[in-house]
Amino acid sequence: MEEEDMKLTRADEVRAFIARTPLAQEMGLRCEVMGDEMTMIMPFQDKLIGNFMIKAIHGGAIGAFLELTSQAQVFLVTEHLARPPRPINLTIDYLRQGHAKDLYARAEITKMGRRMCSVRAEAWQDEREKPVTTLMAHFMVAGD
Repeated sequence: MEEEDMKLTRADEVRAFIARTPLAQEMGLRCEVMGDEMTMIMPFQDKLIGNFMIKAIHGGAIGAFLELTSQAQVFLVTEHLARPPRPINLTIDYLRQGHAKDLYARAEITKMGRRMCSVRAEAWQDEREKPVTTLMAHFMVAGD
């Protein structure tokens, strides 16, 4: 096979990043990539419940889910990065209870610089217009 035939697409590299990340594996994350847009999915599992009385997904699981979604989105659209970006800071707003069902997330790059980028992400369950949690983050995109 020629070298070009064996080269992975950026979407394949993003899927490989998720597949080899222990936390993403533990949470059962998967992603659907269409062009430069990606939707991350966290299938519901009982081990993700933080409050069994109200069957709410743990806030830490949701926060980690949004952080990984954001990293994967930045990696998807930045061809010059050899590996996913490193987080600089994160702000997470918990808006609604995460119920005992699948969670979906998308991230959007709001500003891309030479050294860092700003990202906004949101997670939802039944209706995208009613996010469960949002995230604002900055990631280092410059080389080491």
